[in-house]
Amino acid sequence: MTMLRPITIVGGGLTGLSLGIALRKAGATVEIFEAGDYPRHRVCGEFITGLNDDTIEKLGISNALSDAGCHHSVTWFWKEQKTGQSALPAPARALSRYTLDARLARIFTTAGGRLTVRTRFTSSNYQPGVIQTCGRKPSGSSQWFGLKLHARYLPTVDDLEFHLANNAYVGLSTVEDGWTNVCGLFRRRPGLQFDRDDALSVYLRSSGFHALAERLAMAQIRPGSRRAVAGFVFDRGISADDGVRLGDACAMIPPFTGNGMAMAFTSASLAVDPLMTWVRGEHSWDAAIHSINGMLRQEFRVRLAAASFLHPFLLNRTLQRCLGGALRAGFLPTTTLYRLLH
Repeated sequence: MTMLRPITIVGGGLTGLSLGIALRKAGATVEIFEAGDYPRHRVCGEFITGLNDDTIEKLGISNALSDAGCHHSVTWFWKEQKTGQSALPAPARALSRYTLDARLARIFTTAGGRLTVRTRFTSSNYQPGVIQTCGRKPSGSSQWFGLKLHARYLPTVDDLEFHLANNAYVGLSTVEDGWTNVCGLFRRRPGLQFDRDDALSVYLRSSGFHALAERLAMAQIRPGSRRAVAGFVFDRGISADDGVRLGDACAMIPPFTGNGMAMAFTSASLAVDPLMTWVRGEHSWDAAIHSINGMLRQEFRVRLAAASFLHPFLLNRTLQRCLGGALRAGFLPTTTLYRLLH
């Protein structure tokens, strides 16, 4: 009998856990190293668009998503004024990372996977059998950062709200148990003084989201849900063929698309079959890398390029004015844009 080669996954987020579950279903020995623990909050829009049922089935994660909320429409605001409402071409699933990651971790360990938490993987990430899924590509020079929290008793006007202002945008998505995820991308503003608990409110007001800040001030904030992330870049391409990187470690799409979580799951799904050929000794590690990265490029290149082109329209005042005018006039081809971004 041929000895099956083991797989090590560095990073226990959506990509690492779902890949681990799928590989365990296929008979592989899998260990995941996660620097944090479960459950915990992460900076994320917490709604999923563009994830098909075949991917969910292949990964074996349907139970984790079975009771996710279902969002059908989004309302856009520019400078605190409603500029338009549009139906989503396909419903979006909504579930917090606090709940989803913990569920996936339980499914993985129940399937016989080994999950090592509060531990950083210290060996080479490029050795055969090691998969890098440990999050975004670092960039110390990035001028952007993200802030999020969960709020309850926060009045909302739609399943999803999207608020635009100069050098910032904020999304609201209702998740489970009456909570609303409030997550924003902001350009750094040197000189602002605040403590951690006030960071989101301070940046909302400094970016012109005064009405949203007032709504948030009246809401109940979920303990431990305040999170921040900095030092990241958005990508237009897939990494070189020097290892297997999946999820945000492969390429990070701007969060306005709502496709980041779907890309995490999809990249895991694409990697399963090539990895299993290596596990069974049927192909070399280099062949597995080449196959996986080729599929990732084919799957994601259009959406990454489209998102890179559109992202400035959400952050620049002049381009936002054009976007707002197109929304109000009904000229924005939302269905076509959705397809390009997903």
